[in-house]
Amino acid sequence: MPHKPFIRTLRAQWLGQQLRALREERGMTLKLVAEHLQRDMSALGRYERADWPIRKGDVIALLDLYGFHNAAERARLLSLAEEVWRTDRWDEDYGDVVDSSFIEYPWLEGRAESLCCFHMTLVPGLLQTRDYAEAVIRSAAEPGAPEATILRWVELRMSRQEVLAKQRPIKISTVIDESVLRRRVGGAEVLRYQLQHLVKLQQLSQIGIQIMSSSTALHQGLDGTFWIFHLPDPYPAVAYTESLGGRLYLESPKAERFLRAYDQVSRVALNVNESTELMASIAEEL
Repeated sequence: MPHKPFIRTLRAQWLGQQLRALREERGMTLKLVAEHLQRDMSALGRYERADWPIRKGDVIALLDLYGFHNAAERARLLSLAEEVWRTDRWDEDYGDVVDSSFIEYPWLEGRAESLCCFHMTLVPGLLQTRDYAEAVIRSAAEPGAPEATILRWVELRMSRQEVLAKQRPIKISTVIDESVLRRRVGGAEVLRYQLQHLVKLQQLSQIGIQIMSSSTALHQGLDGTFWIFHLPDPYPAVAYTESLGGRLYLESPKAERFLRAYDQVSRVALNVNESTELMASIAEEL
């Protein structure tokens, strides 16, 4: 019987990325590692790219070679190696394997070819101006958060926008609820500049912004904000949502319901030209 083809899961991708990072931190080439472990160099490359599922024994050998002996971190990686086939949900309850470095939103942004998102409350982070982003971050920060920490978070938010300026920039399609255009985040001046910024971004070929009119009472986005990351072939799409209950990542096939929901909200929202006119009009009113 033919072997079942390996699905390049998020678990496999993250494990491969972690192993590659460890190798590069040690200044080792794939050829050098292959010679030390007497493994095929192309196989090691496929492990790092998540083209092939890596065996737990090989992970142990690699960690030993890299001198990576942190017990807790090794346990996470080895546990992950046993579950690279799994495609069920990732969430913060999966604390025995997932740490703060796993599948962070910016990690997915940097890997995605395109991003679709529906926003109910705020302008998407990649499209925010600095002043708007700072207002959002300050409002979300814990009371007493150091000023230096807040400014660092702002810088991190703005640095994420580098994906828009890459040689092959990420493509963004977003539907934003009309209420977002009227929510005076940071005050009238900050909001006006933010709306003008969105109008300028609308002129870029890789960005499409649609507005969900307040006159549309019912639609598939009423359950809240969500994102869909389209990764390069052959990797599957990943859906992401967040709430006070935590962050949640969903791989295919569970991500399919989000793809269908985005298609629906995109069809009932204002088209790009109508959306641009509305954004410009509200900016003028401010």
